[in-house]
Amino acid sequence: MSGAYYIGLIRVKDLMAWSEYVRQVAATVHQYGGEISFRSAKGETMAGHHLATGIPTEQVVLLHFANEADAKSWYDSPEYQCLIPIRDRGADVILIRYSG
Repeated sequence: MSGAYYIGLIRVKDLMAWSEYVRQVAATVHQYGGEISFRSAKGETMAGHHLATGIPTEQVVLLHFANEADAKSWYDSPEYQCLIPIRDRGADVILIRYSG
């Protein structure tokens, strides 16, 4: 599948703040043409070292956008930018963008 993707590695630190963020973020993703392809608790690490990031993550999310411009527009949007403080209160997040 081509397009642009965000992979988020997440360690929740404040469940109430994180729940508030999760309730609001999907609408911003959809507004910019994206979809949440996958959201789950961490599964089993089959190869490599999962803690290579230095943050022991508990959850993962995969976002898909049709192209890099839409992906960047979502991240830079005022709708998403106002959620970042809530996200950061709720969890330690590593968010990486890839193009395919």
